[in-house]
Amino acid sequence: MPQARHNDHDAQAHLSEAHLSEAVPAEDRRTPHWEITLGDGPVIATAIHDGHTVRDSLRQWMAISEADRRREEDPLTGVLTTVGDVQVRVHASRFQCDLNRPRDLAISTNPADTWDLEVWQTAPPQSELDQSLAYYDRFYTTIGTLVDATIARWGCVLLLDIHSYNHRRDGPGAAPADPAANPEIDLGVTTLDPARFGDAVARFARELRATKVAGRNPDVRENVRYEGGGHFPEWLHATYGDRVCAISLEYKKVYMDEWTAQADIAMVEDLRAGLRHAVDAVRGEFLRCH
Repeated sequence: MPQARHNDHDAQAHLSEAHLSEAVPAEDRRTPHWEITLGDGPVIATAIHDGHTVRDSLRQWMAISEADRRREEDPLTGVLTTVGDVQVRVHASRFQCDLNRPRDLAISTNPADTWDLEVWQTAPPQSELDQSLAYYDRFYTTIGTLVDATIARWGCVLLLDIHSYNHRRDGPGAAPADPAANPEIDLGVTTLDPARFGDAVARFARELRATKVAGRNPDVRENVRYEGGGHFPEWLHATYGDRVCAISLEYKKVYMDEWTAQADIAMVEDLRAGLRHAVDAVRGEFLRCH
């Protein structure tokens, strides 16, 4: 996997947004697969499973229906990235290539890895696999450059890795999953330095709980559904250590019907407001890293 480069932070402490633009050129910010919006601040918000597109040449090999594919993607998580100074929205479907898995598992051929869904009619040819893995490699190289430049500017980074999850897997008419094991917002905070960022995470969680969603305080807990945050935040932690505070947010799909894809836009806006308040509550922690 491409490795991020570590810059001399002191020498580049005064990088501006213009320098960030130079570090991540336009052709790497807007591609058919993702869009990166740059701003001058230490908060990066990503939605790497928001996308639904699959390149035309790959579609003929797919068995999974468009509806099944959309149900297992993370619709509207890209909307929440607007709370970040830097926003990363991936347009390509996770079923084309999953950026939150190790490279050798990014193109799944085992239904057990995809909720028992058959993704492929038959294995795509090597040329198609190579295209998907080239996309994977370019993404990690680009994100490495982006994080390097942001650390050089601010000293550390708050990275919000935004996802959503289904809670009505037994069907549209069945009871939802037990709320006791499925919080409305699950914070994955295993891929960060708790000694350095533990207080910031606690403030972040308190602010999320304090901001009402659909008229009530949401159920926000930590590390309930997943032992780790997935490959992306694990890679960030392994590469950058205590210079990146990666929080993986898993929003239960209470803001939409996961079977029809109909969304409650007012609830989405409440969730975005809560996330913005949480970011504002801890922003100062990441402005003082140098």
